Amino acid sequence: MKKNVLFAILLAGVMASCNNQSPKLDEQPAANDSIQEGIRIAYVEVDSLMTQFEFAKEKSKELEKKSLNARNTLTQKGNQLQAAANNFQQKLQNNGFTSREQAEGVQQALQRQQNDLAALQARLENELASEQQKFLQALQDSLNNFLIDYNKDKKYTMIINKSAILYAGKKYDITQDVINGLNKRYQKSANKEAAKK
Repeated sequence: MKKNVLFAILLAGVMASCNNQSPKLDEQPAANDSIQEGIRIAYVEVDSLMTQFEFAKEKSKELEKKSLNARNTLTQKGNQLQAAANNFQQKLQNNGFTSREQAEGVQQALQRQQNDLAALQARLENELASEQQKFLQALQDSLNNFLIDYNKDKKYTMIINKSAILYAGKKYDITQDVINGLNKRYQKSANKEAAKK
């Protein structure tokens, strides 16, 4: 009996000390100042880079123009194929072919034209995907190189993409600094290229 009473007193004492030490839900836990001061984090809104970084805007316009040209080319070739198919069908119904072999020859030519159109579509899609991949890689390289230089003075421990976090205070947002710096670098590069020409 003495053991049970002693155990109950000991258990109550431990629980009371735990309740006194643990923070309540509305309290902030005590921060370890040395750790908090040692870690500096900032974030960049990559979506803003895509709409405000001149290189990204120019390349996006180029890719959109190439995509539109590809769609127009495919639409034009598709319309030509459809017109030829309609013409073939009309001739077939009106007995416009002198022989069965002539009709089969036109039908084979239509099939080749359809295969060529499919191959053209695949080629154009691959070219656009390749150019988009090159653009994204160039954008990533440009951003990485800029952030390395930018961070020499700022000394952030981490610079992250805002879309990867659930919440961050506005004071950690360096997006505009990054956009301004990238645009300044890009303008210098564009001016050098223009001077060479």
